[in-house]
Amino acid sequence: MKLCFNQATTLENSNLVKDLKHCEKHGYDYIEIRTMDKLPEYLEKHTIEELAEFFNANHIKPLAFNALVFFNNRDENGRKAIIAEFKNMMNMAEKLGVKYVVAVPLVTEAKILKEDIKNSCVEVLAELSEIAEPFGVKIAVEFVGHPQCTVNTFGQAYDIVETVNRDNVGLVLDCFHFHAMGSSLEDLKKADGQKIFILHIDDTEDFPIGSLTDEDRVWPGHGAIDLDSILSILKGIGYSDVASVELFRPEYYELDAEEAIKTAKETTIQVISKYFALQNV
Repeated sequence: MKLCFNQATTLENSNLVKDLKHCEKHGYDYIEIRTMDKLPEYLEKHTIEELAEFFNANHIKPLAFNALVFFNNRDENGRKAIIAEFKNMMNMAEKLGVKYVVAVPLVTEAKILKEDIKNSCVEVLAELSEIAEPFGVKIAVEFVGHPQCTVNTFGQAYDIVETVNRDNVGLVLDCFHFHAMGSSLEDLKKADGQKIFILHIDDTEDFPIGSLTDEDRVWPGHGAIDLDSILSILKGIGYSDVASVELFRPEYYELDAEEAIKTAKETTIQVISKYFALQNV
């Protein structure tokens, strides 16, 4: 298994240039680039070509653009905006060698029938799949473990991906989101490991199901998530690709960025290495 750094972990105390420098120094294989903030900030003073040159000259590579946000159950203008944003991502992904785009379902206070959620997700993902295919990019759907997210459990997300039935459409399994809405380990055991594209590794304080927020995340192995069961099941169903550490902890934003990046790797290795052989460690 290879190690990846998700830029959320240093969201408020770093930038893309610093993250890349420190991740390269500390031996990460991949980075997930935040397209909502960190990439636009980088492009204010740099070009995509400069970023491509960095990746060509160094060990670390771009794993994913994170993220195409709220892709489903949009009005017509919203749908058109999502498609346009995705097409722009494809052009940049081609230049950088990005493998995945993380797609995040709609979060809303509105009540939407599950059938309508599924139908919208399937329709949009099928269209995105067609757009992505010539670029060799895959779409990784990330269910969000919060009551107001339209797709908030592993089982619901896996059913959508199965229905889409495209080789370039799969899932992000974020351990925090899996735990936060009580996703089923039995559902995970039944899954095809090839349909899980990215593992987000993290942990959380022990708050009740349905009340957890991203700020409750802690270093892997320092919280209440049953990471041992999740990792052992993933190994059993054939997943062994990438573990990407993603935290949103306010206290960690007060750390020096390099210290956070170093600690994120050390804690991830302690958890992952019990189940997977790690490369470049």
